[in-house]
Amino acid sequence: MKKIKWGILGTGNIANSFSKDFLYVENGEIHAVASRSLEKAVEFSKKYRISKAYGSYEELYKDSEIDVIYIATPHNLHVEIASEAMKYGKAVLCEKPIAINANEFRQLLEVAQSTGMYLMEAMWTYFLPPILQAKRWVDEGKIGKLMYLKADFGFKADMLKEVRLFDPEQAGGALLDIGIYPIALASLFYNQLPIKITVNSTMAGSGVDTAETIILEYLYGGCANLSASFLVDMPNEALIIGDNGYIRIPNFFMAKECFLYKNKIQEDYFSDKSKCVGYNYEIEAVNRDILSGKKQSDIMQWSKSMMIQEIMDRVKAKF
Repeated sequence: MKKIKWGILGTGNIANSFSKDFLYVENGEIHAVASRSLEKAVEFSKKYRISKAYGSYEELYKDSEIDVIYIATPHNLHVEIASEAMKYGKAVLCEKPIAINANEFRQLLEVAQSTGMYLMEAMWTYFLPPILQAKRWVDEGKIGKLMYLKADFGFKADMLKEVRLFDPEQAGGALLDIGIYPIALASLFYNQLPIKITVNSTMAGSGVDTAETIILEYLYGGCANLSASFLVDMPNEALIIGDNGYIRIPNFFMAKECFLYKNKIQEDYFSDKSKCVGYNYEIEAVNRDILSGKKQSDIMQWSKSMMIQEIMDRVKAKF
């Protein structure tokens, strides 16, 4: 089996979590890692037994053995770095949010189309088996007509330790960092732009949002009630409710199980028994796409990323 060779750009928390799951990937391997600090890159490479470590991003772009680059930098750098990587002929998997607004994402799409390179936003939740199972239940009519979706994501963030989250220069704020998850879930199940958005937000002294409750209203009566917060710990649970049942997904953003209920009685259950965190599912999907010559994912399409960006732009306009 041909293995896709990856370059990891960035050595922060998300890059570590992502790299750990390569233990469960059969069709790919990490070939190199890059950081603006060679010391950090070398330390990262030793931790995950990566053969090459670079002290600049350009060295990673120029490595002829790399097929795809995973971008794990702060949001404000995503478009610049992803564009540069594609111009060097590399496929790109870029952490969410792939851009900080819809206009930036349009610019990125122009680069993807002009270079002919593969590009995907790393919405790993979309590839998790329990989320895929929940989507099948909805598509099969197991809960009847979709009427209501509720999802929250929140944790207490320390402003002194998590400086990036509160820094407007690094595109901080709850919406872009974690609010994107419930918005993405609603976009997956409703698959349309809302016709009305209502927002209640809380702002930090730095000017970024620290919490928001968002209500999305859809054509034909569907509704999503979404919350994100750096101020409180939330259940991080999703409920997908139809007129003939509902689905509950604990820790939906990193889901390991989902439950199907009819008349408030559990009718079905799905559990992912694997030991992985779950990043391996999107990694393997990207590998398959590249091996088959695709330019974008069938699951996390460019249109889905654009939908999420447009919703977030409309939410931000109401802060």
